[in-house]
Amino acid sequence: MLPQAWLTVSLLFLLFRLVPGDPAALIAGPGGTQAQIDRLRAELGLDAPLWAQYLGFLRDLARGDLGPSLSFGRPVAAVVASRVGPTLALMAASIGLTVVVAVPAGILAAVRPLGPASQGVMAATILLLSVPNFLVGLLLMDLFVVRLGWLPAAGTGGLVFLIMPTLAVAARLVALVSRTTRASVVEILGEDYMRTARAKGLGAAARLLRHALRPALVPIVTMIGLQAGYLLGGSVVIETLFAYQGLGQAMINAVSMRDYFLVQGIALAYVVGFLLLNLAVDLSYALVDPRIRYT
Repeated sequence: MLPQAWLTVSLLFLLFRLVPGDPAALIAGPGGTQAQIDRLRAELGLDAPLWAQYLGFLRDLARGDLGPSLSFGRPVAAVVASRVGPTLALMAASIGLTVVVAVPAGILAAVRPLGPASQGVMAATILLLSVPNFLVGLLLMDLFVVRLGWLPAAGTGGLVFLIMPTLAVAARLVALVSRTTRASVVEILGEDYMRTARAKGLGAAARLLRHALRPALVPIVTMIGLQAGYLLGGSVVIETLFAYQGLGQAMINAVSMRDYFLVQGIALAYVVGFLLLNLAVDLSYALVDPRIRYT
């Protein structure tokens, strides 16, 4: 993970230096003089050679200093720390809803692959995969805000503000995990040791819970882990739609304000979060499947 983190951090540093525009001119504003812009550029270290900027960037990153935010008037690290909580709450709620709904639905569809329950689950997953998450969000707003008046339209606060963003984000994830669960359980149920367990007289529930579920969890955990990583960046549209005060909305504001350092800091937070999620998924394999051991 460490070489990946170094490589992605270095690529982000280079990419953001290639973006048109002068951060010093943005800080100075329309009325800033050239002397003020030059002074700010020197204070920010933007007048130094690229290699010196890179070494300074790594040094500041090791100290947790991501630079100043132009739009918030605070250090970038403080802005990211204040916004990461709502984004993690949205991600955790979406994953929790997915596990509760998708895994049982996929298992139900796998028990009788050609039965009506399986066909119904597959039809529902095709529908959810075909509808973009922002359209799901708009439909939820029309139902729960305009027609029923049960939920607030936007904002961040208690659990009531988390319901519609969670449903909108989890819709596609539920479909993907349901299909993955069905395929994985169907494959395991066809293994020779499952037929042996049936020949020994074990019931269907015992065979499923004791012999099929744990080996089938590996691809399910993989899918959930990968999609959880994508949720970190993919929730940008949903957070903006519902005015949810997370990292995604802060990213949109930073891009519109040309907040150079904040965009870079949020991108780094996304990269680190994605790498940590992948590491957690890799380590969890030994817990869900007893045949896997790390030495």
